[in-house]
Amino acid sequence: MTNKIKYIFIATIFTASTVFAQERTKDTLDPEVVNVVKPYTPTISDAFKVKETPTLDDETTATKKPIKYNIFSIPVASTFTPAKGKAASVNKAKQEKLYDNYASLGVGTYTTILGEVYLNHALSRTESVGGYLSHHSSGGGIEGLLLDDKFSNTNLNVNYSKKLRDYSWTVDGGFLYQTYNWYGLPQPYFDATTADTLDVSHSYYGANFGGKIKFDDAWFKDGSVRFRRFGDNQGSGENRFVAKGKVNIPVQGETISTSITLDYLSGSFDRNYYTDDELKYGNFNVGVAPSYQLIEDDLTLNLGVNLVYLNDTEAGENKFYLYPNITASYRLVDELLIAYGGIEGGLIQNTYEDFAQINPFVSPTLFVAPTDQQYNASVGLKGRLSNNMSYNISGHYLADRNKALYRANSILGGATEDYQYGNSYRIVYDDVSTFSLAGELNVDVNRNFKLGLKAEYFAYSTDAEAEPWNLPDIKASLFMDYQINEHWFAGAGLFYVGERKDLFYEEATFFPTTPMTITLDSYFDANAHLGYKVNSQLSVYAKANNIANQDYQRWLNYPVQGIQFLAGATYQFDF
Repeated sequence: MTNKIKYIFIATIFTASTVFAQERTKDTLDPEVVNVVKPYTPTISDAFKVKETPTLDDETTATKKPIKYNIFSIPVASTFTPAKGKAASVNKAKQEKLYDNYASLGVGTYTTILGEVYLNHALSRTESVGGYLSHHSSGGGIEGLLLDDKFSNTNLNVNYSKKLRDYSWTVDGGFLYQTYNWYGLPQPYFDATTADTLDVSHSYYGANFGGKIKFDDAWFKDGSVRFRRFGDNQGSGENRFVAKGKVNIPVQGETISTSITLDYLSGSFDRNYYTDDELKYGNFNVGVAPSYQLIEDDLTLNLGVNLVYLNDTEAGENKFYLYPNITASYRLVDELLIAYGGIEGGLIQNTYEDFAQINPFVSPTLFVAPTDQQYNASVGLKGRLSNNMSYNISGHYLADRNKALYRANSILGGATEDYQYGNSYRIVYDDVSTFSLAGELNVDVNRNFKLGLKAEYFAYSTDAEAEPWNLPDIKASLFMDYQINEHWFAGAGLFYVGERKDLFYEEATFFPTTPMTITLDSYFDANAHLGYKVNSQLSVYAKANNIANQDYQRWLNYPVQGIQFLAGATYQFDF
């Protein structure tokens, strides 16, 4: 029985009962005739004492009546005129002027020269040009070396940008020129007599140009192209062309964001380490990475894959790679606690330029091949402990096939090249699994004092190689910036790198030595700077590096400069 039927049934019963009751009353009570059965005989009840505080059960008397107060005001003429309010004055801090350009120059010990120039000029509301020039050089002078340790590094970049109604684009180009020496001659295996016969200078040069475009409201979001030429004074050289694009593809009301990458690399070395045979390498990669983003309440989920096609142009081999591309984050407690993680992978395009920028003491006899990073699984927590303190804790597990490792070259018997005396580095490849734990803490003590701390621990597992050559087990850093007052400012940076392992041996013609695993000591490097702002445009500063004056080795047989001092000035300006 439905509710509606129930209600009708109850109403019917109630109505019938009421009618029946009325009929019975009419039959037994005659309102016009009163029959007195017994005569009324009044009596006086017993007297009682009236209470001082009587109990009032009457509802009307028990309820307090509200009291209303009325004032019968009479309007009168008034001559009072209120004074106009005036806001209290606040002393505003003078807004600091920002300049579009700056130039900086510093000189220091070891005949060090450090300079930077950054230029940016608006041609119109939609056009601008800019440029950047940096130079860092040192005359060397590390004690106890048999060879010259001077170096220089110069970079130049220019760009032009234009902003239109629906899109913007930029074109730019740059050059680099670097000089280093293979000064890490093993001692006491060699003396000054051998050193005097060597010319260990090594120069790199590079050029690049390209551009990028970005659309504000279109299915094609952005794209970029870049061509690079890199080589050295030993006859080595490589060309690389990279094109990237990102498109949004609508599928049944949803958007699939897809990244497309074309990566071409071709290079050669005049010889390998042991013979005069030329080394060539080259490959062509095509990558497509679709991804779908799901946002629901506090959860953000990115689901995607990365498909890569590799064509080894020198070996004539083709291969497909499929990698996961999944990341997620969840806000457990607003901005205080956010959990995140993911599993990603990709084909890493190794190049001679990348190897030389990390370790400039490599020999021009490298075998260059890509690294297959099968996956990089990560999980972590980040957030804020307070309004001025943030943190990030994470763990990673990486599986790299054909990972590039730096290892010292052997001393070659009957050496004919200046880098065959155990004073250069090669690249070896191995399948390496890496587990790491990292923690980061950033503190804004106040508006003028900022502090950052980061530490990371690594554990490696190799397949063919005995050790994960030159990979540290611990890395840590500490940064501080302090604006003392309106004019004075200071800062410091501390770095710690744990132990690394390398291999040393001599490949003599008749009696080669047994390879020895060398453990490079961990090192601590402390740097600090102090500056004074003369006015809004001019500042002067002083820096001190390697304050502990440790003669540690970043690479085997390559000690660094001791304590260094540098002083300079920075000038900001507009055109």
